[in-house]
Amino acid sequence: EHHNKETTMEYETFDPQTHDVNKIATLRYNVDYRTYDNLFNSKEKAIAALGKNLKKDDCVKVIYDNGNIIGILIAYTHDKQPKTHFNSFKLLIVSILDHFVICDIKKDDFYIAELAIDENQRSKGYGTKVIKDVIDYAKNNDYKRVILDADFRNPKAKALYERLGFNVYNKKSFLKRGMYNMELKFYPEDK
Repeated sequence: EHHNKETTMEYETFDPQTHDVNKIATLRYNVDYRTYDNLFNSKEKAIAALGKNLKKDDCVKVIYDNGNIIGILIAYTHDKQPKTHFNSFKLLIVSILDHFVICDIKKDDFYIAELAIDENQRSKGYGTKVIKDVIDYAKNNDYKRVILDADFRNPKAKALYERLGFNVYNKKSFLKRGMYNMELKFYPEDK
């Protein structure tokens, strides 16, 4: 009998000992490849630097479906942010460039910094499912809103977030790179 296969998505904290570092670095590269290409002049160099920079971190989740890595999620709060340790000057520059365009994170915010789905797994609804999981998590843990950034150059992402209830509350740009800062607010009756 044919029934709808429930997704078996799982989230694991990233650990370079157990996860495919090159694959995770490639996913991160794809999120902002234009910036990395400008700085590193080569996809391979950018991915190598990102790989070296990946450490075990609670804020970085590897997304599995049926035992296969299908993406990564980097999400954090005002009080608990990823541990930064730059062993690459160019990655430090990316971080500084980000600082000018990303959301300002307030005390009761849950921030989605990066969501990357493997290019062979796109359009299967994974991105939507991950965002919904984050929204549920944030609601259940008494955050006031979920916030994220949508690159000016990625209208598809912005449209997806809007379908899921996010609104643009701010726009920031710096050196030709721009982000829509988007929010989904919870009101007491949403709980």
